[in-house]
Amino acid sequence: MLQLLAIHVVAAVLAPMVVGRFGRRAFIGLAAVPASAAVWAATQTSRVLAGDHPVQSVPWVPALNLDLVFRLDVLSWLMVLVVGGIGALVLVYCAAYFSASATALGRFAGVFVAFAGAMLGLVVTDNSLMLYVFWELTTVFSYLLIGHYHERQSSRRAAMQAIIVTTLGGLAMLGGLILLGEVDGGSYLLSELVASAAAGELGAGAHPALVPVAVAAVLLGALSKSAQVPFHFWLPAAMAAPTPVSAYLHAAAMVKAGVYLVARLAPGLADQAVWRWMVIGLGVLTMLVGGYRALRQHDLKLVLAFGTVSQLGLIIVLVGHGDRAVALAGLAMLLSHALFKACLFLLVGVIDWSVGTRDLRQLSGLGRRMPVAATAAGLAVASMAGVPPTLGYVAKEAALESLVHLGTRADLWVLAAVALGSVLTLAYGLRLWWGAFWDKPGVEQREAQRTSRLIMASPVALAALSLAGGLVPGTVERALAPYADTYPGEAGHLTLWGGFGVPLAVTAGVLVLGSAMFVWRRPVERFQRSFRDVEGAEGLYRRSLRALDNLSADVTALTQRGSLPAYLSTILITVVVVALGAVAVGGAAWPERFRVWDSPAQLATAVVISVAAVLAARARRRLKAVLLLGVAGYGVALLYELHGAPDLALTQVLVETVTLVVFVLVLRRLPAYFSNRPLATSRWWRAILGVVVGLTAAALAVLAAGARVHAPVSVAYPDEAYQYGYGKNIVNVTLVDIRAWDTMGEISVILVAATGVASLVFLRSRIGHIDRAADARRAPVWAPGAGESDGGARLRRGMLDRPRQDRVPGRGRTWLSAGATVPPQRRSVIFEVGTRMVFHTMLVFSVFLLFSGHNAPGGGFSGGLVAGVALTVRYLAGGRYELGEAAPVHPGHLLGTGLFLSAGAGAVPVLFGGTILQSTIVDVTLPVFGDVHLATALFFDMGVYLVVIGLVLDILRSLGAEVDRHGEIEGKQAPDVAYDDPARVRDDAAPAPDARREDEALAPRGGAR
Repeated sequence: MLQLLAIHVVAAVLAPMVVGRFGRRAFIGLAAVPASAAVWAATQTSRVLAGDHPVQSVPWVPALNLDLVFRLDVLSWLMVLVVGGIGALVLVYCAAYFSASATALGRFAGVFVAFAGAMLGLVVTDNSLMLYVFWELTTVFSYLLIGHYHERQSSRRAAMQAIIVTTLGGLAMLGGLILLGEVDGGSYLLSELVASAAAGELGAGAHPALVPVAVAAVLLGALSKSAQVPFHFWLPAAMAAPTPVSAYLHAAAMVKAGVYLVARLAPGLADQAVWRWMVIGLGVLTMLVGGYRALRQHDLKLVLAFGTVSQLGLIIVLVGHGDRAVALAGLAMLLSHALFKACLFLLVGVIDWSVGTRDLRQLSGLGRRMPVAATAAGLAVASMAGVPPTLGYVAKEAALESLVHLGTRADLWVLAAVALGSVLTLAYGLRLWWGAFWDKPGVEQREAQRTSRLIMASPVALAALSLAGGLVPGTVERALAPYADTYPGEAGHLTLWGGFGVPLAVTAGVLVLGSAMFVWRRPVERFQRSFRDVEGAEGLYRRSLRALDNLSADVTALTQRGSLPAYLSTILITVVVVALGAVAVGGAAWPERFRVWDSPAQLATAVVISVAAVLAARARRRLKAVLLLGVAGYGVALLYELHGAPDLALTQVLVETVTLVVFVLVLRRLPAYFSNRPLATSRWWRAILGVVVGLTAAALAVLAAGARVHAPVSVAYPDEAYQYGYGKNIVNVTLVDIRAWDTMGEISVILVAATGVASLVFLRSRIGHIDRAADARRAPVWAPGAGESDGGARLRRGMLDRPRQDRVPGRGRTWLSAGATVPPQRRSVIFEVGTRMVFHTMLVFSVFLLFSGHNAPGGGFSGGLVAGVALTVRYLAGGRYELGEAAPVHPGHLLGTGLFLSAGAGAVPVLFGGTILQSTIVDVTLPVFGDVHLATALFFDMGVYLVVIGLVLDILRSLGAEVDRHGEIEGKQAPDVAYDDPARVRDDAAPAPDARREDEALAPRGGAR
């Protein structure tokens, strides 16, 4: 099962490239991906029906009970067949439905296959937390699919509505699943949870009241996903999606996720009072509301959408009822609905594709022009309405028979609701078929503009399966009975003929009343129009969003005043108050004794740090404050070293160096002073607040250390780090092995932050051109014009006949590749020579730190910072063109490669039976190095190394080189290219097209550039 998920992931990643190469024909090949899941499930049929359920388990995060556990029982087997089989048919349909010139087909194909994989994982996982992961993946992918036509406001609104509603329910479901996993008798394995609940052990301990709360929270997620009242409004709005999306997500897959969860938990939880009120009550209400609303629609897709809402309500009622016979009918109805509703959605797409409209008031005569489509639609409508001999009829008859057999007052009310819902279903089903294919007087006959056998293959196959399932009810019953046997109660049956009785009478009444409603559809429409339109749940949703927006605006206006000092002061004061309150309530006691320092050097360093911090708080010049902060930062590094932590000291020094460079780069475009207003009072206030916060932090550290009652973890930490992480450097082993998940999250945050910062700075595409020395020939040039002296030089756009290569006197050597692009007044020969001498040494040293960091000070983070400092020195010495020569690679490539390498190194152990991010040791003998003791965590550390280099390079490119370029174009600073010989600049040379556009966009209006 894990292999099938991997196939879906790989196919989703490759789909854009495949579609770009082969066009829409690639959809036929991609159909093999979900089809592989269906074929695999079909091969497991005998094992599953015999009770030998295939199980696959891979440990992932055992501490959180988050393991990759997959189990294929009858319910999962059926859902895999539906998700995989219908997914394959819809992809084949896509090959004809989309035009060859359609845009973003590659993205659509990739997201569609990814959604199919997420649904596959959702229905086969046995771990409730992993179910939530797949649940939210389907939410995200459905958001992308519903909003495929992102240029349309309706699509964007529908996608946003769907993700907000289903995510809200999903968060509630997560809370419920955690409660069910933690209560007495609970489990994070769904099979164990259901068994425990069925045995009456769930919540039998000290917290029985938590079970109903957990059940209600889980049901909120299931009901929102399956569009039950009051969450039903998102599904009709989602019809803005392409028709293949509607046929798959809103008929066979996504909306079935909630039904699946109810069916999965019902054998154990259906006897809960909150379950019956929510499942039966809301299901019945949804069935009636959806059927009533379907009769009012004129868009064929909307008729089907509201009909889907109604049918989902019926299925929820049946699978959640809690009786064996009713559950069998519910599972048969689930299968039937997936077949006939996907068929009808695809056929509506064929009509829209062929004729250009879905409005049933504008369609006439298509039955004679599209007889195959009309026949397939007729079979699907018959199955939907419960007309023999279709599978829908068999399922509905079994439901009526079981409800009559139970005979309780509540079940008879449910029987009446099902009958009334069936009447509405037959009425809107006939209206759909009549509206799509019937001849209507006074309506222009429609001609099919396009035809295709390929586009008809999938709906015809689905209609045929709807009929075939009804003709062999015994086979369907034998396949679904093992699941129904997990419910209490007497066994039910699926049959075409159940004899004379109440079910047959109810069916006859449904057929008569439903047909009558269709025949007298105009009076019915007038009756519906006589009622005022009520906003209902959708209106409440919109009002809630507006109220939330207004509240957010009010809170933002109150708290976000645009003052960073005010924000920091609020945060720090809150920290101090909360800390003092916690100490006061907790009654912490001071330790009997503690050391203030170990050596006078520590005291001296602390004094220097304190003085620098106070002076920084009082400084008015920005650069002065930055330098004083640097003094404090380097002082902290010295404290680390004095405490015997060279690894931390090295990292702190490197971070402080890079931070100083970042500050200086940013300060170039900021005023020299913080403010021209008198700030004496505020400076003293900041200093006092800093002292108070520092004393509070120190006091908390002392109190926490004094409150320890057990041996500190640091006692056994070195031995365990070496035993399990195979390294002597505790800091690095912690980062890449013990707490590798934290590091993975941190480098992910680094990537997002770097991308965000660069996106705010770059006006060009971030994957665009990298400025290198050869590009200086097209750069802006500072040179004197005709009759001007060197002092009157002005910015001129030109082409250099030949760049001048300034040589170091007496040497005849170019120290930096792009050194000549820097104006002479800004060049430093000593700096260039020094950079040339240390750059490669620093890179070698960074690699040394990377490889030695597992057993000595260093590691990927420190090594990446050293390499980043080397690039920084190269940029400061030679400018932005020199940075391009030093690192002619896009930062995004380094960031992405690093994250991919770390994630890949963490996932590889799973392929060999290990756990995620598990390390092992490899002993090899190399010709030069001899015996090498290699920990596999090194590959994870290599990813960290690349991410850090990518981060520094991104900072230099955005806050350095790109800011330089903006300043040059705006005329606020001299370019990196300056020549004092006007004869070497040709003014008649036109700038590059991208440069001209950038000039026009960035140059001040009315001013010379």
